[in-house]
Amino acid sequence: MDKAKSLVDKKGASGPFHVNNVQSPRGLNGLVVVAANGSCSSSNAFGLSTGPSGSTLEMHHLQRGEEKDCNGSPAKRSRLRRRTESVKRNRPPFPWFGMDIGGTLVKLVYFEPVDITAEEEQEEVENLKSIRRYLTSNVAYGKTGVRDVHLELRNLTMCGRTGNLHFIRFPTQAMPRFIQMGKDKNFSSLHTTLCATGGGAYKFENDFRTMADLELLKLDELDCLIRGLLFIDRVGFNGHPECYYFQNPSDPHSCVKKPCNLDNPFPMLLVNMGSGVSILAVYSENDYKRVTGTSLGGGTFLGLCCLLTGCETFEEALEMASKGDSTNVDKLVKDIYGGDYERFGLQGSAVASSFGHMMCKEKRDSISKEDLARATLITITNNIGSIARMCAVNEKIERVVFVGNFLRINTVSTKLLAYAMDFWSKGQLRALFLEHEGYFGAVGALMELLKTSEDL
Repeated sequence: MDKAKSLVDKKGASGPFHVNNVQSPRGLNGLVVVAANGSCSSSNAFGLSTGPSGSTLEMHHLQRGEEKDCNGSPAKRSRLRRRTESVKRNRPPFPWFGMDIGGTLVKLVYFEPVDITAEEEQEEVENLKSIRRYLTSNVAYGKTGVRDVHLELRNLTMCGRTGNLHFIRFPTQAMPRFIQMGKDKNFSSLHTTLCATGGGAYKFENDFRTMADLELLKLDELDCLIRGLLFIDRVGFNGHPECYYFQNPSDPHSCVKKPCNLDNPFPMLLVNMGSGVSILAVYSENDYKRVTGTSLGGGTFLGLCCLLTGCETFEEALEMASKGDSTNVDKLVKDIYGGDYERFGLQGSAVASSFGHMMCKEKRDSISKEDLARATLITITNNIGSIARMCAVNEKIERVVFVGNFLRINTVSTKLLAYAMDFWSKGQLRALFLEHEGYFGAVGALMELLKTSEDL
């Protein structure tokens, strides 16, 4: 437990990443990777090894030493400069990306350095400048690509460089256009391998190779998920905790979102809610097992809503659900018992049969599309919550963490999950959520790059 605690200790900055609250001059160069041993790799941003690894801690010592001895002898200053430049050369060139290609969404993280020197800017090739300008000057890319500006991590120091971490998403079905953009911007002239995780890393591997002359370095999605989650939680969210929960989840009138720290996180039950759902029992950063999962996830919700309501997007489906009344669609306990089922503590408002009213033509004729969207959302969420609770009980784990893009802008589901965990466990289980929801795999892909490149 002491070792696990050290992995997510927020008080220190001895690891390769820490938050820097001092605004630095704008710049570009460096690398975003982390290893389990806390060192910086010499692999390039897309996975190819370019030399021996250089320690971030060493870089920090060199910087401090250079400041301390700046008035020393010319020979001493020259030695410091040579050592500093040696460490810098071990950092791969930009751009730095991590990609998680899921069944519904592609999640992309991009590190934008803000400490470019005049010399670096002069040496920067034009297509690299073009990529940086394109990604950071836009909040939307085409019709479906979005940069989640509200999630940006600012003034983050990574491997001796300071910058901003950007979070970008677009539908997986738009992947051919993304690959074409990589070809148009001549990505292959900068790097030969792109670090990626998720099932799409396998599905689109050949397309990247044949269409854009890019090689994908494929990484395990669950390893990336856990590593990325622990990192983001450790550095925090621009001075605020990444993690939160709902206080008084059983009372809709007093239910309030509260920040919290994920200190001593292990063991935890990690429920990853994407197109489908995977449930992991995590005992340390490198010790976990997949307990179970369900095919009924975010993809199911959107697919059914498209069929039942004619909506086209996740955002549209959630908007409809926010206006609907699921009790017009679902059969409740009180519809069967006339009230509560007191012997087993089942409230009359509990769902007895999802879509149970739809066997009646009169009910079918009276419902709205919004009611159907709401009932679909409640059905999927209740199923996930029920499975998660049973897994927590069986694994004897009290900390349940829900992540994944199914929870994006989805307060209905987060509050329902919080209520379900609290009510059915009689207050023993607390549902925890994270602000960056579905981006942890992409962050982990970036961090896994070092470990993988060392093995090449």
